[in-house]
Parts: sequence; C-alpha cells; structure tokens
Amino acid sequence: MIEGNAETSINDEPIFAAELTPYRSLGWRGFKILLMIAGAMSFLHVLVFLVIGAWPIVFFFGFDFALLFGAFWFNYHSARVREEVSVSRTDVSVKKFAPSGRMTEHRFNPFWARFSIKRHQEIGIVSMRISGGGRQTDIGSFLNRDDRETFALAFSRALATARAR
Repeated sequence: MIEGNAETSINDEPIFAAELTPYRSLGWRGFKILLMIAGAMSFLHVLVFLVIGAWPIVFFFGFDFALLFGAFWFNYHSARVREEVSVSRTDVSVKKFAPSGRMTEHRFNPFWARFSIKRHQEIGIVSMRISGGGRQTDIGSFLNRDDRETFALAFSRALATARAR
C-alpha cells in the first residue's frame, strides 16, 4: 500500500514523500474471526474423537491450531516492515524499518541518484533500485505489481522535478 503526496516548494521541503507498507488481505478483525471459526471447528472435532475413544487424535487438532496461529502471527509480524521515501531538492532519503523496529537510512544526492527498474514482460516491474555515489538500495520489494507501477511513476516524476530546479 502506498501513501504519498507531492508538494512543490523552492526551499528544502519535500517534493515527494511516500510510506510503503506491505499489503495484507486479511485484517486483524478477519484474523480473529478466522481463528474463532477454526477454534470452534477443532473443538467440535476434538469432542467427536473423545466420544468415540480416539483420544490421541486430540493432540493433532491442538497442534494444527497452534500451527495456524503461528503462521498468521509470523505473517503479521513481517507486515510491520515499511519504507519511507522522500525526495527534496537537495536530498533523496530512503528509511527502511525492519519488523523489529530497527531503522536504516540511505541518502542520495538527487542529481547523482539513478532510479533503476527491472521489468518482466508478463509480470511488470520485478525490482526497483536507487543508486548513486557508490551505494545502492532496493526499494518497494514487498509491494504488489500495481503499487510498484504507481510508485515508480510518481518517484520518477519527483526525481525529475528535483533535478529540474
């Protein structure tokens, strides 16, 4: 998901700023509903197997439920990754936030920064990279195809605007 705005100003105000976050189709409310349904179904099956005397099966249902919960927990934990990209007349900044909260920042001069896009004929944009001054960083690797296209177009325009000033 991309949230961004474009502003024009003569001083060092951002021309472009965007926060890139991964898309998750199931929100917290949906996750809780899914977990309640899975838990209720597991509980019903546990009761059936207990009644017929197949009590060892109960442990498998508990293990399956724990695996389902763990998979979604890891998925939502990894969704906390984000990138803040901004372009001003004097600076291109990319701040990358890991799921742990650790932040790394990459800065480039907009006049020397090069925005590279790799495309696949059927898929579209496969990767985006900013390089300059002997350094480089990938951006938006977790974005879906449409968001990559939208971001690439907006970022290219912002970089061209910064260079034209």
